[in-house]
Amino acid sequence: MNQRRSTRVEINGWLILDKPVGMTSTHAVSRLKRIYNAKKAGHAGTLDPLASGILPVAFGEATKTVPFVQDGEKAYRFTVRFGAETDSDDSDGTVTRTSEARPSPDQVAQALPFFIGTIMQVPPAYSAIKVNGERAYDLARDGEIVELAARPVTINALDLVSCSDDEAVIEAQCSKGTYVRAIARDLGRHLGCLGHVTALRRTRVGPFTEEDCVDLAELEEAAASADQFLLSVEAGLSQVQCIVVDRDGAARLRRGQSLILRGRDAPIGGSAYAACGGVPVAFGEVEGGELVPSRVFNLPF
Repeated sequence: MNQRRSTRVEINGWLILDKPVGMTSTHAVSRLKRIYNAKKAGHAGTLDPLASGILPVAFGEATKTVPFVQDGEKAYRFTVRFGAETDSDDSDGTVTRTSEARPSPDQVAQALPFFIGTIMQVPPAYSAIKVNGERAYDLARDGEIVELAARPVTINALDLVSCSDDEAVIEAQCSKGTYVRAIARDLGRHLGCLGHVTALRRTRVGPFTEEDCVDLAELEEAAASADQFLLSVEAGLSQVQCIVVDRDGAARLRRGQSLILRGRDAPIGGSAYAACGGVPVAFGEVEGGELVPSRVFNLPF
């Protein structure tokens, strides 16, 4: 029996989705694949169903740049409700402890610096971290006690936007792997009043900001003209140094061979990508005056 040939098409580029509350990141990617009829797509960093905001989705060759976007700094705006702690550290969970204490705005502001810098953070039990091959949230949902080890994360900034008797709105800038829900939990414990997240919005992921966002309704309404919202493959590399090469150099890199870098402006180390005629060719590491490719792009130039 002949196999049915796929009718999906090759799409290359980034779509920065403004993910709505209540949708998983996996479901969001599936919706976008249907809209674009795309063969290949993936997201750069899971966003909880409770959260809204930036979900960068890569199509085709752009999926090769996902690690660079994932490793970039993230920014969030979130609301902490004081007086209760939940098993998931957000409002979707079951309340496990309560407190009558409430912090003043000054107390909240004075507590935030304790969480800035590289700190040890225990991830929420309801997280995607694997424990003996299984996701922590699956174990927690099955009623198992999940104990996760503290991990180093870097929080570059925490700013208090507003504060009332029962809740505070905070903006955070942090590294990959940081759990905002854990910040809320630990802040509540530090203040002696307990706390959990009731609203969460991601406002930046690496090079992408809210200005790049498109909402799902707008995409579905645009339908056939949805390509207008796609960003280039190299948009995911905007925070990586670029090396301009000629066609001969590009051909060499695409064969997986290293390329000697010449000129006084040539980088001396670190990650970099090569481009020919404005089109990404390959990325890798600069070592000993050469660009050693680790991945190549199959894009025409």
